[in-house]
Amino acid sequence: MHARMSPKSRPALSRGGRHKALLAVTVLTGAVMTTGALFPSAASAAKPDTVQKSLNALVTNDRVPAALANVVDREGRTHNYTAGVGDLRTGTKVPKDGQVRAGSNTKAFTAVVALQLVAEKKLALDAPVDTYLPGLLRGDGIDGRHITIRQLLQHTSGLPDYVNQRAILENPQRYYEPRELLDNALAQKAHFAPGGKWEYSNTNYLVAGLIIQKVTGRPLGEEINRRIVDRIGLRHTYFPAPGDMAVNEPHPKGYHQDTTDSPWREVTELDPSWGWAAGAVVSTNSDLNRFYTALLDGKLLPPAQLAQMRTTVPAGGLGVRYGLGLTSTPLPCGGVYWGHGGTIPGYATLGGATEDGRAVNIALTAIPADDATMEHAQAAVEATLCR
Repeated sequence: MHARMSPKSRPALSRGGRHKALLAVTVLTGAVMTTGALFPSAASAAKPDTVQKSLNALVTNDRVPAALANVVDREGRTHNYTAGVGDLRTGTKVPKDGQVRAGSNTKAFTAVVALQLVAEKKLALDAPVDTYLPGLLRGDGIDGRHITIRQLLQHTSGLPDYVNQRAILENPQRYYEPRELLDNALAQKAHFAPGGKWEYSNTNYLVAGLIIQKVTGRPLGEEINRRIVDRIGLRHTYFPAPGDMAVNEPHPKGYHQDTTDSPWREVTELDPSWGWAAGAVVSTNSDLNRFYTALLDGKLLPPAQLAQMRTTVPAGGLGVRYGLGLTSTPLPCGGVYWGHGGTIPGYATLGGATEDGRAVNIALTAIPADDATMEHAQAAVEATLCR
């Protein structure tokens, strides 16, 4: 999920940063659009309705069914915005701060749990996978004796991606066991030797999830809910239980189109088991902002582990860098923001938080079929953080 890809080839669990750099993350690849189209000037960017105008443009010009945003400004005030319709058939309104599938933001949650286990001396970042799950990773150029936990969390393992978006969309309500998904990856050849370079792969987090379960003796979702969701009071966030295909609180429906000329198909209800540790979480824009802000404030990790999480490598260009389940993206006004972002059929989310408490998260009710739409949303995130 990094490197620039065409919309058709982009993995379903994407990422969130610049289109080009973060594919996985939202991901985003791409270059940072200039903010002129959505934000004509610094003066206009300061107007209260600027964010609303950007969401309106995503609906009107980019033809996204709905767009939602939550913004935490420099004074700590929170604002919610919506545009479009929550249901294309009925035309109902978009629920304010409605729940969405958060896609690859899940990776940040999984990485936090892993790093909490590191702090508890139950996991070692530079230990090989075989220390915890002997023999799990064997294949053409793949050997778990030479892939470390750090390489999994930072996407430097060389493991190929297991995601098959076409199969997922053909049968979105099918349940997948993690080991079944892993078999799809192990049937392929390693993309490079461990540590050789950076390349986004959902398989890294699939393996990390299996290791967390082995070390804790508990289901991954229970650990995420207990260690993160309950700990910092994310009231509208959860890791779906097996068989839970619904979005449980008020939400806009999610849609998919194969090309920009295709009709919209509703895909709200799907089995997120294929995303699992890499993309199953359901959340809201405000909860995602609360999560990343709490993370940067040290409320989830001790200083040593937070520093490890924020130790980054280049991730696709344009200054975007990837830590351990966390990306840093340069802002046009200076500095960076930290987040992840994600895509999953029906929804795309992008945004993050700065160290001084500003935060923005935008959700779209479809994975855009063209790169330009995601670039427009990325420009809105950056301009809002900079205003």
